Amino acid sequence: MLPTDGVMCFPGQTWEKVLSKVKKAVVFMDDRCSESLHWNGGAALLFEAGARNIKQFSSFEAGGQNEPKAVFVVSTVLKGKTADIIKDIISLSRFQYCVVFTTIPHSIHLLANNVTADLEGNPVFEQFEEKLCEWMGDMNYTAEVMHAPVVFAPLTQHLHLLPAFSDLFPLLEVDLQSINEKRPEKRRFGSLMDVDTHSLSPELQIQIKSLASAINTLFEFIGTREESFSVGPMSRLIAGELASHPQAKNRRKSAPNKASVVFIDRTLDLTGAVGHHGDCLVEKILSVLPQLPGHVTDVQVDMLELTHLKQTIDNKGILAPGCLAQNQSANARLLWETMLVAKQKEAVMEVRRQLVEAASKENLPIKMSLGRVTAEQLCSYVQLFRDSWGALESHSGVLQLGLAAAQALRHPALPRWDACLAFERLLLQALGDSDLAEVLKQLLPLIKSSEPGTGSDYSSGSGELSVDDLLVLLVYVYSMAQEACPGGAEQEKHVEKVENELIGALTLRLTQQTSLSPLLQEITGVSGPEELTVERAHSALENVFETLRGVCHARDHLKHFSSVYTPSDGPHQATYRPLLKQVLEEIFHPDRRECPDVEHMSGGLTDLLKTGFSMFMKVTRPHPSDLPLLFLFLVGGVTPSELRLIREVVSTHKSGTQVLVMSTRLLRPSDVPHLLFSTDRLKPDIGV
Repeated sequence: MLPTDGVMCFPGQTWEKVLSKVKKAVVFMDDRCSESLHWNGGAALLFEAGARNIKQFSSFEAGGQNEPKAVFVVSTVLKGKTADIIKDIISLSRFQYCVVFTTIPHSIHLLANNVTADLEGNPVFEQFEEKLCEWMGDMNYTAEVMHAPVVFAPLTQHLHLLPAFSDLFPLLEVDLQSINEKRPEKRRFGSLMDVDTHSLSPELQIQIKSLASAINTLFEFIGTREESFSVGPMSRLIAGELASHPQAKNRRKSAPNKASVVFIDRTLDLTGAVGHHGDCLVEKILSVLPQLPGHVTDVQVDMLELTHLKQTIDNKGILAPGCLAQNQSANARLLWETMLVAKQKEAVMEVRRQLVEAASKENLPIKMSLGRVTAEQLCSYVQLFRDSWGALESHSGVLQLGLAAAQALRHPALPRWDACLAFERLLLQALGDSDLAEVLKQLLPLIKSSEPGTGSDYSSGSGELSVDDLLVLLVYVYSMAQEACPGGAEQEKHVEKVENELIGALTLRLTQQTSLSPLLQEITGVSGPEELTVERAHSALENVFETLRGVCHARDHLKHFSSVYTPSDGPHQATYRPLLKQVLEEIFHPDRRECPDVEHMSGGLTDLLKTGFSMFMKVTRPHPSDLPLLFLFLVGGVTPSELRLIREVVSTHKSGTQVLVMSTRLLRPSDVPHLLFSTDRLKPDIGV
C-alpha cells in the first residue's frame, strides 16, 4: 500500500478497535471523539457494528434497565473530571461489562500520574479496570481499558484534522510572561524560542506529547520514516517531541517509506486566518451557518426545502439538520473537495452541475438555465427531489451540500462579510501610508458609529460591524503592524495613547450591549450584559490589547519570513504575502536553499554525530523537498483559502512531491479571537 493510501485508510482503521467492542452496548462518547467519528462515517458505523444506543459523555446520562454493557470513548486522561463522569454514569446504570477507550496512550497516563519509571504492562489502565468493577458493584464483572488513537478526521484525501487538539494554539508573549513568573530571575527565558517542554504546565506537556504520539502512530501504520522540520516555537516543541518519541526509534530503523513533516505555527500569520477572502464559498458557509452542537468544524444545514413544510415557529427544530460531512457518496465527496479548494464561482457552478446531473438521472423535470448561479436557482433544483423518496435518499449528500451553498449565498449576514473585506483592504493600504497609531484611529469611528446590539458573530444579519468583527479587524492590523509601521519610542507612546482611546470606546460599546455573544461572554467572564460592570469590561479589554501586542511581535525571531506585508511602490498597491506561501516557495525553490527559519529537528545519536562531524567536514542537512511525500502540519488551524494556495504553489513548482495537509482545526475568522483572547493556551482541558 502506498503511504498516501495508508493515510486515507488510517483514521477508519483506528475505529476498528472500538467497533469490535460495541456489539449490544450503549456507547458514551465525548464531543472530540464524536467529531472524529462524524468525518469517518458517523453513528451508522457504530449501529452497523451492533451498538444499541449512542449517548453524550455526561453525568446526566445513563444506561437503561436492560442495557448491561457500556463502551466509553474519550479524548482525555482517565482521572479527575473524566473519571468522575464515568463513575456517575455507571452509578446510575446496571452495567456488568464496561469497556473504556482513551485517545491518550498509557505512557502519557504514567506522566499524568507523575510516574517517571518505565513500568511493565499497563498498570494505570489495570487500576482503572478495578475501579470500574468497584463502581459496577461486583469485582467479578468485566472491565477493559485500552488506548485507541481515534483523533483523525479525514475532511478530504489531502486534509486531515485532529479535533481532539482543536484548542491547542501556539503561545504568545503574554504566555511567556506567565511561564517566567514561576521561574527564578536568573533562569527566565528571553524569548518563546528558548522555552522547552519541561517548563510548560503538565496539561500542555500532555497535549503536546499526545499529539506527537498520534502522529507517530500514523507513521507506524504507513511504514514511514520522517524528517521533521519546524517554523515557530510551538512547532519546534512538537517536532522535537516527535523526533525523540521512544517508539519512533524502532519504527525509523525498519520503515520502508520516507516523508518530510513541516510544522508551522499559526500565530506567525494571523492576517490570513482572520481575513474575509471574497473568493471562497466554504469559508462563507462555515461563518454564516450555525455550528453543529459540540462540533468545531461542521455546520447545520436547514433541510426544510426538502419537505413541504412551511417555515413557522411551531416546526422550528423538528427536522434533523444536514451537514457537510458526506462520507457515503463518491459524488458528494468530490463535490465537497471542489467546494473546499475552488474559487467561489467555480464551486457554485460545480454545485449546480451536480444537482442538474442528479435530477437528470432520476428523470426529474429540470429547467436548465445558464449564466450566473443564484441561491434561488439551487433551491429550485433541490426542491425537485422532495416528492421522490428514492431520489432523495440516493442523492442526499449532494442535496445537503447544495442547500449549504444556497443558504450561505442568500444569508442576511453576507453584507457584513463584504463590509469586513472592504475595511481590511482599506487598512492594508493605510498601513503603508501612515503609522500604526493613525491606522488604529481609523477604527475609532467604526466603534463609535455602530448601534448597540449583541456584538455577535455572522450568524445574525445586518451590515453593521459587531464587537466581534471589530476584534477580528484589530487582529488583522496587529498581525502586520510590526513590519508595516516600524516605529521608535515616540511612536510607541503615540500608539499607547490611541490604544487607550480604543479601550475606552470599546468599553462604552460593551456596556451598551443588549446581549453578549459567546466570545464576549468568554472574554469578560459574565453571561449577560446586566452582570457587566465598566471596570470588568475595561480590564478584559486591557488584556485583549496586551495579547494583540504579542501578536505584533510573533515573527520577531524569524530572519527570512519576518514580513507578510509588501508596501505600495507607487504603481502597485500594498499587498499581503501569506507566510505559508513564502515557506512553500522556499521549500520548493529549485536551488534547494538552506533556510534558517525552517529548522530541522532530529533525534538520536546518529544525528548528533552528524552535527559533530559537520564542524570538520561538509555534511548535507536534510531538506523538506528531498522526499516524495510532504506533510504540512499547521498548529492552530488552516483556512480553506490556504488549502487552495497550497495546491496552487505545489502545482506551479511541479516538484513531484505530494503534499498532505494536517491541522488542529479548519478556521473561520471568528475562531481566532476565541483562540487568542479566551483560551487558556498554557492549560488546555485534558479532562482532569
